[in-house]
Amino acid sequence: MGGGLCQLSNLIYWMTLHTELTVIERHRHSHDVFPDVNRKQPFGTGATCSYNSLDLQIKNNTEKEFQLIVYLTDKELAGEWRCSEPSVYRYEVYEKEHSITPGLFGGYIRNNVIYRKIYDNIGLIKDEYVTENHAYMLYNPYLNENTKLEDVVNQI
Repeated sequence: MGGGLCQLSNLIYWMTLHTELTVIERHRHSHDVFPDVNRKQPFGTGATCSYNSLDLQIKNNTEKEFQLIVYLTDKELAGEWRCSEPSVYRYEVYEKEHSITPGLFGGYIRNNVIYRKIYDNIGLIKDEYVTENHAYMLYNPYLNENTKLEDVVNQI
């Protein structure tokens, strides 16, 4: 669900966090539109873009060649980064310091910090800060497990 361009930038950003490539410009979404029901990755690991003002920029600081591939299946947007050499690293992206705080003018703000662990074939070599997120929530943060996604969308 959501805009096509943001779905594409979300996918590219998420995939890039699992490579040696460097994100040099990324903008977070200002609003948290959907609750965690069926969420597969941590809140705040997406990227928004808007023509002529908000960009997702990625730099290759390695000696390797990378190729971005994105495509549509019958049901999903899919993609991958291909590299001229096999990766010796494995990445785990996760959140810390998740909180929900009152908004200045009502409502709630969702906050967290994203980190990633980098492993080689021996073990953990680095645990690094990625970004910090703050987003106005467009739904009640105190939903129960019986709440359906359609009900939340209808609240917006």
